[in-house]
Amino acid sequence: QVQLVESGGGLVQAGGSLRLSCVASGRSIKTYRLAWFRQAPGYEREFVAAIWSGLMTHYADSVKGRFTISRDNDKNTVFLQMDSLKPEDTAVYLCAAGPHFTSTVNPRGYDNWGQGTQVTVSS
Repeated sequence: QVQLVESGGGLVQAGGSLRLSCVASGRSIKTYRLAWFRQAPGYEREFVAAIWSGLMTHYADSVKGRFTISRDNDKNTVFLQMDSLKPEDTAVYLCAAGPHFTSTVNPRGYDNWGQGTQVTVSS
């Protein structure tokens, strides 16, 4: 099992930027697919971005061109750079780790989750 802890959330005005970090412990993340999801009150958990160990990435259409996912295996950390933020990006952002062969966009494809960090974008 991998323990995941997110940080970097906060309150930002529309058009601003935030950088989220997720530090893993317990074992190396080198062989995991890592992802960011988000969940707003009353909504289902939504896929945001994923990165494979070979550095291939995949993004939800709603964030493509604005968000960038990256990883540093030496620091056991995954990042989410969020630019041009919109009020509809407001949610709790959670990082996840899972094997490469499961679904990328379905939360059930991941078996390790962090507690989340709140991102609030004001208009």
